[in-house]
Amino acid sequence: MYKNRIKDMAVSERPYEKALEYGIETLSDAELIAMLLNCGTKDVSAIELAQSILNRGTTYKGLTGLNYLSMSDLTKIRGVGKVKACKILAITEISKRMSRESFKSEVTFNNPSSIADYFMEDCRYRTTESIFVLYLNNANAIIRCKELSRGTVNSSPVSPRELFLDALRHDAVSIVLIHNHPSGIPEPSDADIIVTERIKKAGNMLGVKLIDHIIIGDRKYISFMERGLI
Repeated sequence: MYKNRIKDMAVSERPYEKALEYGIETLSDAELIAMLLNCGTKDVSAIELAQSILNRGTTYKGLTGLNYLSMSDLTKIRGVGKVKACKILAITEISKRMSRESFKSEVTFNNPSSIADYFMEDCRYRTTESIFVLYLNNANAIIRCKELSRGTVNSSPVSPRELFLDALRHDAVSIVLIHNHPSGIPEPSDADIIVTERIKKAGNMLGVKLIDHIIIGDRKYISFMERGLI
């Protein structure tokens, strides 16, 4: 049975009471996480368990590191079961969606910087490559955004057939490709350039223009259009 519940802590040390008295912004990262966990184990308090979670990351520690933790990573921490792990994963997903939402009204889909900002918080934390496609109408307004595939650390398969079937099905007149580089370095590989050229040529034959291919790194991106590669 858990003994280290937040309600068993001294009143002055309880995150809930501190938040109500002084404001939620006064809580430490560990205290915020502890509020989600509610309890620790018989050996460690909720706050100590929260500190273990924040220190679990290998590349990054703290809140940033949470973005790189999987269900498997979290449940390997003693005292973290699937329910607690889901709570942590929910918070990281909410933070990504909040970031995307804040950019949504400002995104213009013919502006590489704007598109990169929209995808950055989601893509920069992924540990495998993912490919997305934006389907646009003749006013460059988005019709649909679709994740085409997820691959390995350094590659992700893309099916031009699936891509253009969807484009024609949704009456798209142009598309934008987006994918991430888990290394954090967005420089295009030879394979990226070859695939982009194939998709561009196929699109020209079908009347669906490839406007851009954007590669997302860690807080940076490259645009094929800006580089003159399209």
